[in-house]
Order: sequence, then C-alpha cells, then structure tokens
Amino acid sequence: MKPCLIVIDVQESFRSRPYFSDRDLPAYLAAQNALIEAAKKAGVPIVRIFHVDGPKTPANAFALESGQVRPLEGLAPFEAAATFHKSRHSALVGTGLEVWLHQQGIGRLVVSGIRTEQCCETTARHASDLGFEVDYVPEATHTFDMKLEDGSPFAAADIKARTVAVLKDRFARICTVAEAVDRLSTPA
Repeated sequence: MKPCLIVIDVQESFRSRPYFSDRDLPAYLAAQNALIEAAKKAGVPIVRIFHVDGPKTPANAFALESGQVRPLEGLAPFEAAATFHKSRHSALVGTGLEVWLHQQGIGRLVVSGIRTEQCCETTARHASDLGFEVDYVPEATHTFDMKLEDGSPFAAADIKARTVAVLKDRFARICTVAEAVDRLSTPA
C-alpha cells in the first residue's frame, strides 16, 4: 500500500499558547525529523497540514495574518507534496486532503505532529474510518500537560499513553520511529 507521511500542525502558532512547553520538544523534533528524513530518502510524499482558524487578525496566532502559521523552529525542512489548511481537528475535514490522497493512490498514512490527543488522534481515527491503513507514531507526536475536570494534573506522557491505548489495533498500527522508518523504506 502506497504510504504518505502526514505532518500535522507543526507550527509556530503553539508557542503563543499559555500551555506551551518545550520540555519534551527536543525528543519530539528528533522523532519527527527522523520520519521526515526517512520519507525524503524513500521518495514517500510528505503532506504538511497547518491549523488556521479564529479571527483573521495579527493577534490570533492561528490566523495567517499573524505570521505564526509557519513551520515550528527546529522542524527539518522538506518540500511538501501538498499543503492543506484545516480549521477542524481532523486533517480530513474540509481540506481536500482525502481527494488528494485518492488521486495519488495513497492507502497508508503515517500520522505525526501536534497535538497527540487532538488533531493527530482525530485524523488517525477519521482516516481509519475512511478505509486508510494508519501507522501512528506516538514518539513523533507532541502535546502538553492538561488538567482533568477536577483540576488534577494530566501529564503529557499520560495523554500519549491514553491515545496509544485507544488507537491500538482499532484505528491504527502503533509504530516506534524505527518501525515507521522501516515501513517507509519498504516498497509498497
């Protein structure tokens, strides 16, 4: 099955959010960049997704007018086979991505990006429901600590573990970076 690497919302916009933390950012970027380099080496298309929504003003970090809807500093440069802007959690809603994937004959998506439990997980679930094979690479997703309803902490590592548990064998094949690199390098 022909693969495609999807790089979701890896953009400077997040740095302006109060929850942003770069605590786990170096490890995430190393994993994300390893996938990008493997895809480039194997000739696998890489699709860039940017989240764009809210007021179209310079003060909104997720508006094009802010100048922050650009690749996150530290992300390996790559020439995207296609770039899509989304305003929903799934990269497959209202973007034209699904049509593009079918036109390219792509049947397997390697999902990576920011935020693990939101746009990455939602895209993985949606892609699976549409019939795509999904490789989900938790190391190549990034998220931030949250709070539970009662105010207690919900650590980013726990959020990632929860996402893996709900996706595994239902919506996606869970892959380490090494496994995903190997699968990208194997002809379809």
